[in-house]
Amino acid sequence: MKYLQKIGRSLMMPVAVLPAAALLLGIGYAIDPTGWGGNNALANFLVQAGDSILGAIPLLFAIGVAYGMSKDKNGAAALSGLVGFLVVTALLSPGSVANLLSRELSATHELAFSKINNVLIGIITGVVTAELYNRFSNTELPTFLAFFSGRRSVPILTAAAMAVLSLPLLYIWPPIFSALVAFGEFIAGLGPYGAALYGFSNRLLIPTGLHHALNSVFWFDLVGIDDLGLFWAGPGGGGVIGETGRYMAGFFPVMMFGLPGACLAMYRQAKSEHKKRVYGLLFAAAVTSFITGVTEPIEFSFMFVAPLLYLVHAVLTAISMFVIYSLGWIAGFAFSAGAIDMILSSRVVFAVNWYLIPLFGILYFFIYFGVFTLFIKKFNLKTPGREDDDTESEMHIELGTSDWAAMARAFVEAVGGLANIVEVDNCATRIRLEVKDSTLVEDKKLKANGAAGVIKPSKSSVQIVIGPKVQFVTDEMKKLL
Repeated sequence: MKYLQKIGRSLMMPVAVLPAAALLLGIGYAIDPTGWGGNNALANFLVQAGDSILGAIPLLFAIGVAYGMSKDKNGAAALSGLVGFLVVTALLSPGSVANLLSRELSATHELAFSKINNVLIGIITGVVTAELYNRFSNTELPTFLAFFSGRRSVPILTAAAMAVLSLPLLYIWPPIFSALVAFGEFIAGLGPYGAALYGFSNRLLIPTGLHHALNSVFWFDLVGIDDLGLFWAGPGGGGVIGETGRYMAGFFPVMMFGLPGACLAMYRQAKSEHKKRVYGLLFAAAVTSFITGVTEPIEFSFMFVAPLLYLVHAVLTAISMFVIYSLGWIAGFAFSAGAIDMILSSRVVFAVNWYLIPLFGILYFFIYFGVFTLFIKKFNLKTPGREDDDTESEMHIELGTSDWAAMARAFVEAVGGLANIVEVDNCATRIRLEVKDSTLVEDKKLKANGAAGVIKPSKSSVQIVIGPKVQFVTDEMKKLL
């Protein structure tokens, strides 16, 4: 599980590049909404720039995963990922495979190897590269080969490894590809129920970080769905109006409206003496969720203290996915389902009745507010501000502060001091720590100093949920180390 979480974390690296494509394409489509760049030179310039990013998504995953999983986040790992991906995709291209097998390919094999440039191969390449880098980047070779010692050896080893891996892939890739296509067709065949199942599973996987892997199935060309890629590729990319984007649209009511409604419910149900304390956390998290679609600061504030409430949240997400899919209202995103992505996607040809989604979202705001209020009161759930008085910790740092150094010092103290920290890293919203002893970590003190949630996947791992500004705190913690 820990290794899968590490892969899931690294998947955020290439995903974080996609908003750049959305910005370029969104502006380009807005300038020329009928010709999609064909009638305006500036629009065409922007559309082509955005398409260049979308067309390289598998390559971005190979580079991003290799870099993200490397032990010291060195550029040599990223370069090696590029090398490995170029090797495997060249060797497994249809022409190369036909030559290696000395025969013409069947229609099934031709199709399979024509799709070798995909996200799954990118992820596999990144994982193999990172493992080679972590094992051999400090290897010292004999004097006559000294130039190739250390990190310089990794691209060579990666090229060799991916060449060797290409041999079994000659035979196992076609059945793997066929199985992936069958899975994609099965999910697509479920219609709105498939979307609901995806939405429910997506939320339940948030605590593990494996939701990024699940998203790859629906958003990219892994099983043939490619919802995100086809949406932003425009009318010539192979998408279908009324279909493309359906596995994204249902998230908008939840992230823009539902969870802010949950924040209001939790604030109103907080004890009067604690409302001032939780206001900063919940208000900042609600605004972040509405604008950017980043929801983890909200979800982790009640995920572990009120798991029943989190299950309700997953069910409400599934309902939203089902309803929006059934109604055929579509909007898309490149990062997450916030207002920025909705505005950028509004001029894309696949955005169908997108302006009706916020109307449903307003209704969902009140649904979340009412349901959360009911469950919190009925089951006396310990959401923020409702903790027992003897569990309250003194607030050392005001929530929303930009004094990241002070927050970092407080976090270091709360996790058992510098002596207990082995490694510090971060993903999009969480500080990820390797510690000697997680029992020394004081959850209450971490939350009192700005953490939205704390996860302990193992005795030596700790995750501190902060939000989109996590990098600043992580950088300050690394300075202390």
